[in-house]
Amino acid sequence: MPNEHVAINRTNWNADAPNWVERGRHSWSADEPFWGTWGNLESKVGLLPGVDGLDAVELGCGTAYVSAWLARLGARVVAMDVSELQLATARMFQDEFDLHFPILQADGERLPFADASFDVAISEYGVALWCDPYRWIPEAARVLRPGGRLVFLTVASFMMLCFPQDDDNAPADTTLHRDYFGMHRFEWHDEQGTVDGIEFHLAHGDMLRLLRANGFEVEDLIELQPPAGEPAFADPFVQLEWARRWPSVEAWKARKVG
Repeated sequence: MPNEHVAINRTNWNADAPNWVERGRHSWSADEPFWGTWGNLESKVGLLPGVDGLDAVELGCGTAYVSAWLARLGARVVAMDVSELQLATARMFQDEFDLHFPILQADGERLPFADASFDVAISEYGVALWCDPYRWIPEAARVLRPGGRLVFLTVASFMMLCFPQDDDNAPADTTLHRDYFGMHRFEWHDEQGTVDGIEFHLAHGDMLRLLRANGFEVEDLIELQPPAGEPAFADPFVQLEWARRWPSVEAWKARKVG
């Protein structure tokens, strides 16, 4: 099935939803937006365009904390995700923090929005990690207005090369285990060997060409290095010392032209 990853990832994120409540609450309550595994502050990174008064959509929102940040900054935001249990957590936080905006369940590769509906499309992990870029990027281009901004953050392509292929639970190490050329789909397995998660990553040249082919001008590619100090949350798949030397998180900023 060409879109089997949608169902597999939905099942995976539904099962994992309880494990993201604490992190979601931490993010909803933040005084300043922060990004990625290491919590890089927005004031240091500069991913968000001025969003006050703009129509924005979060693609693959999880617990919808990025949408909460956008709403507090004055955007008219819509949040969507494929996982109904992640969205249940998001709605719980809407009541807890008294901040409401539309939330809907949808597939990021088949967005239920009209053409040219938004000024900003954003994904922190979300569709940028779990959806096929050859499907979700054309959809993002379709729903953005001319001049609209696409901002997405995901696991760094470089780090994907450093995961051992014989142990899905092993962290990134200092060996290149996988091919860079032709990278696209990565499968993860449970203890019985069943595929329970499917990610997507492209080489930077392939991503650049894909964005340009869909009418985007790339404004920046930021490879995030952990800030000084200890992160609020640990990541079992990358050690802090590793991430201080090599990129574990990358963020793209693009503008739709024409």
